[in-house]
Order: sequence, then C-alpha cells, then structure tokens
Amino acid sequence: MTVRRLPAWIGIGGAAIIGLLTAVQARINGQLGVRIGDGFAAAVISFGSGLLVLIVLSAALPQGRRGFAALVAGAKGRSIPIWMMCGGVAGALSVATQSLAVGIIGVALFTVGVVAGQTLSGLLLDRAGIGPAGIVAVTPARLVGGALAMLAAGVSLAGGVDAPPVLIVLPFLVGAGIAWQSAVNGRLRQRVGTPLTATLVNFIGGTAVLGVAELIHTAVAGPPRSFPSDPWLYLGGVIGVAYIFLAATLVPYTGVLLLGLGTVVGQVVTSVLIDAVWPTSAAPSLGSSLLMSTLAILSVVVAAVPWGRMPRRGR
Repeated sequence: MTVRRLPAWIGIGGAAIIGLLTAVQARINGQLGVRIGDGFAAAVISFGSGLLVLIVLSAALPQGRRGFAALVAGAKGRSIPIWMMCGGVAGALSVATQSLAVGIIGVALFTVGVVAGQTLSGLLLDRAGIGPAGIVAVTPARLVGGALAMLAAGVSLAGGVDAPPVLIVLPFLVGAGIAWQSAVNGRLRQRVGTPLTATLVNFIGGTAVLGVAELIHTAVAGPPRSFPSDPWLYLGGVIGVAYIFLAATLVPYTGVLLLGLGTVVGQVVTSVLIDAVWPTSAAPSLGSSLLMSTLAILSVVVAAVPWGRMPRRGR
C-alpha cells in the first residue's frame, strides 16, 4: 500500500497540537474529578459530552453519514474486525486516569508516564505493522529518539515522587493505550473513509466502558458530590473530540511512534506551563520540567529528520 506523503513540519506541528490539547484536557478532567470527588463520573461527563458532539456532527455532515454507512456495511461483511473498533477502551483508560490522577500529581508528572508508555508501545506497534502506515522499520534514529523520550520521562522521577505508586503506573498504561488507540483509529479511518466516524466509534466504546465503571463505583462508594457550575470544567469532551479526530487524520502519514513523539512536545511544554501557573503538590520542580521538555523536543528531532537522505557536502 502506498502511503501519501505529508511535509514533516505539518505532521509534527499537528502532533504537537494534539499534545497541547491532551495536556489541557487532562488538567480540566483532573480538576473536575477533584471538585465532584468522583473521577469515574468526571470521565463519563467528558466522554459523554464528546459523544453527543460527534453524533450531531455525524448526522449533519455528508461525510459522517457516508462513514457510518461504511462502518455498518464493514461490520456486517466482517471487513472491519472487532479489534479495529476497540480504540475507545484505551481512550476510556486515558480519560479515567486523567480524572483520578492529574488533580493530585499534576499534568507534567502525568505526562511523564504517558511519554514512557507511548514510546515503548509506539515502537512495537510500528514494527508489528498495526498502524495504518504498515510496518515501519525501527531505524537507529527512531531508537535514539525513543530512548531520549524515555530519558525525558526519567528526569522528573529522579528526585522521587510523593504520590501513591498506582498513580505513576496508570499513566504509563495510558501512554501504551494512546499509541494503540492512534494505530487502531487510523486503520479504522482507512476502512470507513473519514476520521469523523473513527472518532465516533472511539467515543461510543469509551462512553460504554466508563458508564459501566461509574455504575460499579456508585454502587460501592455512592454517587458523586454536587456538580460545579463552572462551564470550563465540562469542555474535556469537546477537546477530546478535537485531538482524537486530528490523530486519526495524521497517523497514516506519520506512523504511530512519530505521532507519539510529536505529541510529547506539545504535551510536555504545555504541562510545564500549566504546572508553573497552577501547581499541584506532587508536580516536579521547574528545573526538572525544563530539562524534560528539552529532551522530549530533541527526541522528536532525532526521530523525524531523514538523516540518511540528507545531502553530503563536498561531493
């Protein structure tokens, strides 16, 4: 299969925007979870509101209607396997972890675990050919870029973390899930012809998973406290629609790892700014955050530049 080319700066720039939106969404969902005392309910609100937006768009836009018809036909004819429609499970884990952890550990520390998980999972998924770009070779540059991203993750952990271990492990799993989500949504987008339908499927699955989790949580711990009236606390779902749609659009051109690394840049830089202005008790120091940001950006440069095709001087 021939993959259309996209200028590297557009792909990386779009991935950085995804990272920016992810960091903002994480802080919003984390704050909503703290305010209502129920991270699962906050996650349901985020995914459910995004789902409503997508249903309206899918019904109103011709590409949405065509994509949904292609989805139904593909599911009936088994040309679209079940695993291609499971990206929403990873999305549910991501939003639930944002709501449970970010209000305590901060955006930058949450990003640390996500970076590590995305890097390892992105390398493996590209090598296995799970993403829409097919098998992407694990070149030395990609390995070095991935190692730098891991080093960026380790920097903020070097001084120790004053938070429950589970809140550090969960973001790592989120990162692995985000890489899987990007790959799966990109493949589904190819089958249905539009990222809008791929994003809709993602939100249907995620809302269903989170709805069940919230029912169980309510049965055990009781319903959430009163809901805040601040409108900005309910924008997480709309932001999620935007960045998942963008990721499904870009991943066929960038591959899973490069999309993840570009996302790291926007996510880490935005996280540093958010935690500097609005810190939490477990947020890393400003020095560690700046060093982590530098390493993350360097990892993208190393992985993205086509070193083997650069012209040599003196020939």
